[in-house]
Amino acid sequence: MIGTLSRPASAGLVQTETADDFVLNECVLINQATFTGLLPLGAPLSSIDRVEVEIYHVFPVDSDTNRTPAVVTRTNSPSDVEIDDATRDTLDSSLSANATVVNPIFSVLNSVVNNINKSPNQFTGGEGPVTGTEVTITVTFDPPILLPADHYFFRPEAGLSSGNFLWLSAPKPVNPPLFDNLAPDWSRIGTDITHEGPFNASFSLSGVTDALSIIDQLVPCSGPASGGTWKNHGQYVSSVAHVAQSLADQGCISQQEIGQIVSDAARSSCGKPTKHQKPQKHQKHQKHH
Repeated sequence: MIGTLSRPASAGLVQTETADDFVLNECVLINQATFTGLLPLGAPLSSIDRVEVEIYHVFPVDSDTNRTPAVVTRTNSPSDVEIDDATRDTLDSSLSANATVVNPIFSVLNSVVNNINKSPNQFTGGEGPVTGTEVTITVTFDPPILLPADHYFFRPEAGLSSGNFLWLSAPKPVNPPLFDNLAPDWSRIGTDITHEGPFNASFSLSGVTDALSIIDQLVPCSGPASGGTWKNHGQYVSSVAHVAQSLADQGCISQQEIGQIVSDAARSSCGKPTKHQKPQKHQKHQKHH
């Protein structure tokens, strides 16, 4: 196994990103993700002070194809920039993170932390074995991330109060890293940097694919996903129509399905007063002389 640095920028430290690809065959509303890595030995779970997740398309989408890359190839690498509305971060509370210890003492045979160089000096062989505490970080997205069917890259980062978080590999292929000095290019760890062959990073994604379930999560009957209650039934129906159209624009549902979904919402009781709720009546205040 190998551990690869994936951390946000902080005082005196440049950002170093590691990403791994995944394919969606249908629209998915992603609620949670997990990724596994190493903390320095003795570092408490509370030393994780920031977690951020970004999603990228695959190059050449969202990329400048006219510039000369500083890496061997951009084929099957993340695009130049992330999908902006799919970014989630503990700093803005769009992501909550919970870490658990998998193994208090765990070793990897190789690591990539500092020596990430531009081509033709990309090969370093890695920086050797590392021993640390193996942890799994479970992140919950609020709001969830809606992605249509496509090929993507998942990029998590964990910032520590001291030391580095190394994302662990899994026994499958491929994951490219991005060092700030390489940006916006990505270099292939196993193929270009260590020559140990391609591998996958250890992560998982979970969510829902059914269109009605997606709408139920984005537009709950009980009130807006952001909190509170619906002002009235019309606000609920309008919100359902807006989300349904967005799903259609991304190819998740057909225009015909929009009509049925909105019709079902109109026939629902969502946003309507319950039997125990009566519209407020405003009484006139009489003045007594």
